[in-house]
Amino acid sequence: MTTIANRKGEIMLERAEDASQFWAYDFSYSKDADLTLLDNVQFIYELSLAELELRAFGADYEVTNGLREFKLNNKSNELNEKIIKKSSYLKSVGKNFTDYFQIIQKNRTRSVNQYLTHWVYPYKGKFHPQMIRALLNIIGLKEGDTVFEPFSGSGTTALEAQLLGINFIGIDISPLCVLQGKVKTNSVYAIDEITKSKNVLISKIKPSLFNQEQDFYKVLEGIKDNNTRDFYALTRLLAVSDESRRGRSFEQSFIKNLNLMIDSVKDYKEITETLHLKLGNVNLKEGDSRNTELPDNSIDGIITSPPYSIALDYIENDAHSLEDMGYKLNEIREDFIGVRGKGRERVELYNNDMKKSYSEMYRILKPNKYAVIVIGNATYQGQEVKTVEFTVDYMTGLGFKLERNILKLIFGLYNVMKKENILIFRKVK
Repeated sequence: MTTIANRKGEIMLERAEDASQFWAYDFSYSKDADLTLLDNVQFIYELSLAELELRAFGADYEVTNGLREFKLNNKSNELNEKIIKKSSYLKSVGKNFTDYFQIIQKNRTRSVNQYLTHWVYPYKGKFHPQMIRALLNIIGLKEGDTVFEPFSGSGTTALEAQLLGINFIGIDISPLCVLQGKVKTNSVYAIDEITKSKNVLISKIKPSLFNQEQDFYKVLEGIKDNNTRDFYALTRLLAVSDESRRGRSFEQSFIKNLNLMIDSVKDYKEITETLHLKLGNVNLKEGDSRNTELPDNSIDGIITSPPYSIALDYIENDAHSLEDMGYKLNEIREDFIGVRGKGRERVELYNNDMKKSYSEMYRILKPNKYAVIVIGNATYQGQEVKTVEFTVDYMTGLGFKLERNILKLIFGLYNVMKKENILIFRKVK
């Protein structure tokens, strides 16, 4: 049985990573089905999310054709339009392609999940954007509502909320993460200025006979537009990352990534206009999840994944970029959750910090609204840390009700099983 399961995982992985065939972008669909799943839906948890999403839209349906299609029992133009505009796992409604299927065509990478600006800057532990789009719908968030993320990370939730017209408030203790999220969501408003500044800034990325400025960040201070300045700061950091992690030429990496980033932002602007998207507002800043400084009962929904920092040192992982930004690692380390202390003390400090973070989530969330936490048990010094059980116990003790616990089990690289839990809580007290 293990051999069969492993081979199935290998097949799924081979198919998922064979981007040269662009199998996820197959434009064929069933002419007889009311709804057709996207071809890249491979795992049971994805089908579960697709069904929960349909229920959130008010659909009465039956799953048909080997779990690849759906029959609608309550067809209406209003329901069809809602599914076309908002759904995450569906390719087509009747003969009409969904907005999401058209959005994912705008992809400059070899990974189906890195469309638009999602790919910008390498970040460990990124959310699956398709999953986030589905969760935004499942917890009932609508255009104009506000979702909060206390660990905004690489900005995946920010971008997906923006695409759905949902307002986003996010904080992260890492200035690098905040910069990523801002660039991914704000550059679409500054693409003309970004393009206009391209040649001048390329000439200033390294000191030369004609460019005596040693500090690229001082060069950026001369740019009045914040979004343009942020864009070029992250372009530099992407080149710094490539040079540090992969040994690539800094200058060549800067120019190559700059062109790709500009093309991706242009793609974003184009798809926004083509689909007549009303983008949500994004408010991202450096902040502490243990003290969000937001009013009581002010947020319509929360989606987040707490840092796996017991096992993954985020500061060490991004040391090259943080140092390039001018930060002293030993100083900012004290502010990060999960990287202080050693052995049992480290786990205890992490748990205490997470208790404060979860209490803040409860305080700022409106009654009867939802908080989604995507989390898995970490391994630290060879021992499994029961993070999931700790989270469920503490959240329910605060006054949350666990509405759903969806097991997210997938095959990762090298056939290693990866398991996370999608915990959907509702504030009931």
